[in-house]
Order: sequence, then C-alpha cells, then structure tokens
Amino acid sequence: MTFVPVIPESYSHVLAEFEPLDPLLSALRLDSARLKCTSIAVSRKWLALGSSGGGLNLIQKEGWKHRLFLSHREGAVSQIACCLHDDDYVAVATSQGLVVVWELNQERRGKPERIYVSSEHKGRKVTALCWDTAILRVFVGDHLGKVSAIKLNTSKQAKAAAAFVMFPVQTITTVDSCVVQLDYLDGRLLVSSLTRSFLCDTEREKFWKIGNKERDGEYGACFFPGRCSAGQQPLIYCARPGSRMWEVNFDGEVLSTHQFKKLLSSPPLPVINLRSEPQYDHTIGSSQSLSFPKLLHVSEHCVLTWTERGIYIFIPQNVQVLLWSEVKDIQDVAVCKNELFCLHLNGKVSHLSLLSVERCVERLIRRGLWNLAARTCCLFQNSVFVSRGRKTLTVDKLEHLKSQLDLTTCGDLVSQLEELILKLEPLDSACSSRRSSISSHESFSILDSGIYRIINSRRGSQSDEDSCSLHSQTLSEDERLKEFASHQEEDQPDHCCGSQGSEDNVSHASVTFETDKSETFLPFGIPLSFRSPSPLVSLQAVKESVSSFVRKTTEKIGTLHASPDLKVRQEPRGDEQSCEEDVSPVTRPKEEDTEEKEEITSCPPEEDKFQELTVATAEAMTKLQDPLVLFEPKSLRMVLQEWLSQLEKTFAMKDFSGISDTGSSSTESNQDMLLLDESKKGILDEEYEKEERDSSGNEETIDQIACESVNSLREPLDNDVFQICSPWSIADSLQKDLAELTTLCLELSVFSSEIKSTSGHGDHTLQQCSLEMLTCQFLKKYFFLLDLKRAKESVKLSYPKSPCVWDTFIEGLKEMVSSSPTHIKMEEGDLPTRLKLLEDSVPFDSPLLIAYTARLYEKFGESALRSLIRFYPSILPSDVMQLCHRNPVQFLAYLDSLVKSRPEDQRPSFLESLLQPESLRLDWLLLAVSHDAPPSTSTVDDDGNPRPHSHLFSWDYSQLILHLIKLPADFTMKEKMTDICRSHGFWPGYLILCLELERRREAFTNIVYLNDMSLMEGDNEP
Repeated sequence: MTFVPVIPESYSHVLAEFEPLDPLLSALRLDSARLKCTSIAVSRKWLALGSSGGGLNLIQKEGWKHRLFLSHREGAVSQIACCLHDDDYVAVATSQGLVVVWELNQERRGKPERIYVSSEHKGRKVTALCWDTAILRVFVGDHLGKVSAIKLNTSKQAKAAAAFVMFPVQTITTVDSCVVQLDYLDGRLLVSSLTRSFLCDTEREKFWKIGNKERDGEYGACFFPGRCSAGQQPLIYCARPGSRMWEVNFDGEVLSTHQFKKLLSSPPLPVINLRSEPQYDHTIGSSQSLSFPKLLHVSEHCVLTWTERGIYIFIPQNVQVLLWSEVKDIQDVAVCKNELFCLHLNGKVSHLSLLSVERCVERLIRRGLWNLAARTCCLFQNSVFVSRGRKTLTVDKLEHLKSQLDLTTCGDLVSQLEELILKLEPLDSACSSRRSSISSHESFSILDSGIYRIINSRRGSQSDEDSCSLHSQTLSEDERLKEFASHQEEDQPDHCCGSQGSEDNVSHASVTFETDKSETFLPFGIPLSFRSPSPLVSLQAVKESVSSFVRKTTEKIGTLHASPDLKVRQEPRGDEQSCEEDVSPVTRPKEEDTEEKEEITSCPPEEDKFQELTVATAEAMTKLQDPLVLFEPKSLRMVLQEWLSQLEKTFAMKDFSGISDTGSSSTESNQDMLLLDESKKGILDEEYEKEERDSSGNEETIDQIACESVNSLREPLDNDVFQICSPWSIADSLQKDLAELTTLCLELSVFSSEIKSTSGHGDHTLQQCSLEMLTCQFLKKYFFLLDLKRAKESVKLSYPKSPCVWDTFIEGLKEMVSSSPTHIKMEEGDLPTRLKLLEDSVPFDSPLLIAYTARLYEKFGESALRSLIRFYPSILPSDVMQLCHRNPVQFLAYLDSLVKSRPEDQRPSFLESLLQPESLRLDWLLLAVSHDAPPSTSTVDDDGNPRPHSHLFSWDYSQLILHLIKLPADFTMKEKMTDICRSHGFWPGYLILCLELERRREAFTNIVYLNDMSLMEGDNEP
C-alpha cells in the first residue's frame, strides 16, 4: 500500500460516484452498438434518457425504477427537457426537427399522451430546449438561430381547436447563428449563440444584446438566481474565450469580467468511485485557456461547465475554482441540486454527486467501504482538519474506521490515519480533556442523552467552539443520532460554497435541541439514568414528566387562586415561546410532595366537578326530545344557551395553559383573558357611548368604529390555544351527550353571548365579524367535544364567506395530528411518496384526512389539489374549495381533473351530482370562463359583438364549461349562463344556449359576426 498524498487545504469538496448506472443502461439495452443513449435530462423525480432508436426512457430516481417508455417515429431523440415545476410534462426534440410535448398523467394513473407536436423547426436541428419556470411553455432553439415558444393547453377541446388558431407557436426571435443554450427565469429568456448572448423580456417583447464584443464558437450562458431572503437580484453569467466569464445584471448590463485561466493551473482532483483508488498528482500544470460550451447553475452558489477534458465548478461571485476533475469525453450534463448526470460520447451515463469531503467520507463509512473511506480521509486531511470537518468526522469515528482496516495489507494507510488522529486530538480539547475539566468544576449533571451539563459560575467562560465540540463529541461516541444524521444527509442537497455554516447547523441540530432542554433549570427533580439506549425516547419521557408537573401546578393554581408564592415567567427561545413556572418556596422534593398531597386532598373529586354538568346535560337532552322544543328554533336556542352556560362554568375551573402541544402560552396570559360575555359587552357598550357622543359623524366614521371593534374582538384570540384533549377524564356516556350538544351549538351558532348591535351603517359588518370571532373562539375552547364530521359540514354550510372559521377548524385538526407518526413521516419525501403514505396510514372516512391534505396543499400547491381526486368522496369539492379559498383558480384544476377521472359518458351525470346547492353552477361557470381564457378584447369588439373566428380560441377549461352548460336547468338558470358566456366571449357555449332557449335569430346574427358558416351545419342549424 503506497503512501497517500495530501491535497491542499483549499479544496473542501469532491465529486463522488456511489451508484454506477451501467446495470441500468444494460437493463434498458442502451449499451449495445445498435442502440445507445443520445440525450439526457433530469428533474426532481425523473431521469430521462433518449435513445438513437427514438425511444424515451423515464426512470424514477427513487429506487431507480424504470417507469415509462415513450416512442417516437420521427427519428432519434436529440434533446430532452423536463418541466421542473410540474413533473407530469416532458418535451422531446427529434432528429427530424419535430418537438413533441408529453403529458405523463401520472397523478391520474392514466396513459401518457402527446399533447402537442410542433413542426416549426422541421428539417432543422434542434439544439436547445427550455421550460418556462411558471407556466406550461416550452422554448425551442435550432442550428439556424430560430427561437420559438410553445404555450400548451391540456384541455382536449382546446387541442381540437388548436388547428384553427392562426399562431399556435410563437416565434420569439431569430439570432445570427446557431443557438447554443437557452435558459429562463422570472419572465426573461436567455439565448446564447455562436457570436453573442441575448436577453429577451418575453412579456414585453423586448430584446437586449449582452455586451459589445462578439465571440466565435460554442459558449454557454445561464441565470444565477438571487436569494429572496437577502433581497438579491438574479445575475447572468456568460462564457467568454480564454476561460473567462462575464457577470451581467438582470437588465443585461455587463458588471465585470472574471478570469479563471491561472486558477485552472492547479492539478485536477480525483473523482471518488468504487472502481479505482483516488490518485492525486501535485505537479502544477500550465494555465488552461478553455471554451465553456454550456454553463449550468448547480447547488446554491456555483456554476458548472465541462470540456472534453473534465468538469469544472466555479464560485463566480468570489472568482474561485471550487474544483475541477478529469472526466473524459462528456457530451452533455444534466444537473439537479447537487447531482450531476453525465452523458458520454460512447453513450454511457455516469451519476456524480457534489459533496463536501466529510460527507463523502461519512457515506463511504456507512456503506462499509473502509479502505476507500480511509484513503479519501487521508487524501483530504486538511479539509478534515478544519473546525467543520472535526465536528462531522470526530476522533471516535476515525478510530472506528482505523479498527476496520487490515494491518497486513493497509499498514501505510493505518499509519497515516493514526497521524491524523494524533493531530486532531490536541485540537479537540473538549474530547481529550473533558473528564479532567469536568472534575475541576464544582458540580455537574449528566442528561438522559449523555450530555454533560456543567453548573457553576465558570460556565460562561467556556468558548462556544469548545462547548459545541464537547456536545458533538459526547453524542458521537455511541453514534446515537447516526440514523437521523444519515437521513438528513440523504434528503438535503449539499450546498457547495457557503455550505460550511449550513452543515454546521445540520450536524448540530439535535445537539442544540438537547442543549436548550438541559439549560432550563426546573424547580423539580426528574430522575435520569446515566445513558439510555435511545435519546428520543428519553426526551419523550422528560416531556411527559414536564407536562405532568405543569398539570399538577395548574390544579394548585386553580385551587389557591392568586397565591403570592407563585409567579409565572414567560421566556421566548428561538421560534417558540416556552413556558416555565418557578415556584420559589419549593426547593426540596420532600416539601414539594407534602404541598402536593395537601393541595390534592383539598381539591374536589372529578365526579363532583361534573355533577352539575351531568344534570344540566341530562335535562337538555330530555328537552330536546320534545318536538315543541326541537322544531321551534327560539326554544331550542334557549335550551342550548342555558346548557352552554353550565358547560362554561364547569370548564372555567380549568386553566387551559399547555393545552396544545405546539402552542404554548403562560398561565398569566390565560388568567388575563376576558370571558366572551364581558369582553364583547364591554367593547360594544364603549363603542355605543362613543357613537352617541359623535352622532353627527358620517357613515365612514361608523364603519371605522365597527372595524376597530372587530379588531378588539380579534386580539384575545391571538393568545388562544386549542383544547384538543379533555382536561379531565369524562365518562363515555357523558362525552357522547356533550359532543351532541356542543356540535348542535356550533350548527345553530349558539355561543356564550348574543351580539347586541349598535344602530347605524356599520351594524351588519360588526355583527358578522363578531360572530366569526365568537365561532373561532368556540372552536378553540371546545374542540375536544365536537363531532368533527358534523363540525366540518357545519363550518362549510354556515360560514361559506368566512374563511377564518374554516382556517381555525383546520388548525385544530392539524393540532390533533401534529404528534402522530404519520404526520412526522409525511414531512419527508416528494408528493407521490406522501400520498402513498396517506393512503396506507389514514382511513378514508377519518375526519383527520382533511388536515393531512391541507398540509400537502401548503407544501405542493396545485399539484397536491389535483391529486386529491383519489380521496373522493371522502374529500369533496366543497372541501377543496375551502382549502384553496385564497386562490380559487386552483380549484378549477382540481374540479377539471375530478371530472376527467370519470369515463366520458358518465361525466355529465357525475358533475350534476356535485352541484349541491344548484347555485354552485353559476359560481363554477363564472370561475371557469374568467381564468386561463383569451382576453375579452380578443373575443368581443367595442360594441359587444363577437370578433371574427374568436370561437376558435383556446380555453383551458372549455370541456368543463360545456359540461356545465349542457346540464339540465330551469329557464332562469339558462338565461344567466347565457349572459355569462356572452359577456366573457365564450361563443361555443353561447350558441348552444341560444338554441336551447329558442333564440335562433340571435344565434344566427352572432354566427355572421363570427364569420364561420360551418356553424350553421348539423346541430347548430338555426
């Protein structure tokens, strides 16, 4: 075993190949002389491989499963582009110059279909494909410089009408030479040709040349997205001759020129792979004057390019070379986050990962590749030597790695590793001297996770670095969090530059959590074992103990009322507000136990607490059996109001702090919270007096008073928390009756007080908003008593125009599922993975299903809504309407997918069954004709008449609109739909309705305006 050379310290990252794709290509038969891979693309979900035989193989990256094969008779696949914001679409260019766009229909589990074939570049060589980042639009560039855009429409009706539209494909521009690369970001299209780069504003149709100097050859250009949090504007980098790059602002102005020629004189870094041992030659070469054929944004701060010699990754803003490695004969590279997929000239594909050195070594250790891990560690020992590397690759891990090596065959390697460990131990003072330093302190305690907590006056003198190192070393000795750290590493992309800080945060996430817990000095003792097998289980035990103590202390507060010996302190930490209760006289466990026993004996038993409520509940249930009460709204409300007062009286004895696992508020804030009766009455009385004094004020002043009152009502809710669990144990029979009455109160809007309205213009607004606030507070306070299925329907029917009530109800459901294993698992993975988990874990009839789907919608947006069709009828369209009430157009996407999921002949009857109540038809129709539709100026002239041939325009939801129009309805409904279609220029539907309403003359007149006599044929004949 030869001595391993040491790479200079400046190199912190490496390219590694952990999974050779040769077996995959062999299985796809893409490794033969007759058939080989010709193009490549990648997205979050797919690896797309085009072949010389015209086939497109789509492989799911998770598990490397071959999912789809799409064939093309138009020739070999020359270019592929996956839609990055919607994995269901992919664009393919063939050797004949045709561009085919596929809709994969994976969410609906249907067959893939061609939704558009463009012959705009037929007979030419398509050299670049690029997707819009926001809408379904594909940009195409060819070898003669022509750039076009294909705007897609997935509606079958629109596809049929597309042939009549004059310009289905828009020509963006024609540049002076072959298009080398296309890139798109935030409304700007970047075009790089053989001579220069161009910037196009596709919305305003403006074009700029970037720079004044031309070039000759293949040079790429790419966008460099800015960080929104830092308010940075995106940049552009354009390749220039002689290993240079222009840095350009978003307006196309050249800011500076970066020179990398001399920086590239350093030796190449080895690629870490399983086939060979990494080698490094210290010999400094000559400077490299290179042409960069394409530029790709990779990771967070880096730009990647390649030549026939190797791969180069730059940090352009700092004018640094992160690394360059020899990878021969590259034809093309596709990038997703920190993953690189390289297509070679011989048709082979390699999969590389850009990783920090320490992460690379960790992965090798986890895979049991001991020799390769040790050689990599010694080769990059200067990177391991720095603080970040020491936190990840601790001495204990390196000792374990050394113990796995064979001394007979790896003697030199073991010696080098021992030298590295000896160098690290003195630096890691917290590891080498932790026990001696601990013994010198006055006192210390050992937490359940194994962390030493020092308690003395010198604690503040310890440096932050040593403190972090101590915690990191102690945790990593037994590698308790190994699985958690591994999981984070696999899921989170490695960020090259600027990744030091982020990796520090990742590696210490669990350490920081436990350290915070340990630093909280609690006024009670919890017996902790020296080291438990699972820190997460132990932390759960600590959490339960703390919750138990808080409950006992709260009962004591409720019994003692305002004891001078108790004080409450609220401290914010991080993003949460943790509640600590200091009981000053309680300093010894014996005294605490004595006090607890005394106070518990003074508390009434739980049966006594519920005695009055039980009686009141029985009376109310008996009265509800009387038809004179049950069918008389006024009497029914009085019975419920009387019972509700007893319910409030019973549960007012209980402090609601600590109700929610996620929401924590202090006892003081709960004590200061006013009862609904008193707060609303006081606010309204005050505003009434003010109105009497200012009776001469105008309507605007009254409206302002109403708004201020509503804001006052809203304030107490901000400190409110959900009562998702009963504060006391309730018998099943009583619980059932309480649920019935509480839900009935919600359905009839019977709350703790009635709103007394002031007189004036602002009465209705004040009443409505106050009722919303009362409902929200009622939901929070008595959530644990509600029948959730009935409550959901009540919220939808009673408060359709009060989204805050729905949001409050959903928040309560989220609280209930927040600690469930399913909720925790669903925080990881892509949308299909989470949907599969949801289908397998949550019963379809569970009222909690809507909480999980709401979380998916927050994460994935419209894609999640489309996928909810699989949960019908457990989740209804009315539920989805409430979920996306802030963006109603997304509901159209769901409704369209839901209707299309049924066979063609069943769609009308199915849609009709969804229209409950009937008034939804007009709402949905108005929504469908108002979104993703041609502008009204294109369909209606100044006099309100149809423009010629405007009935051929594409409407995204035309099929849904026609279904709504053709359903049976009364005369008044049909007339209203006719007016909607005419005002928005949807002439196909308008003509159908005119014929149904026997308006043949009107239909004929509009056909003349449309200038299409073919409409007179067949069913449309007037």
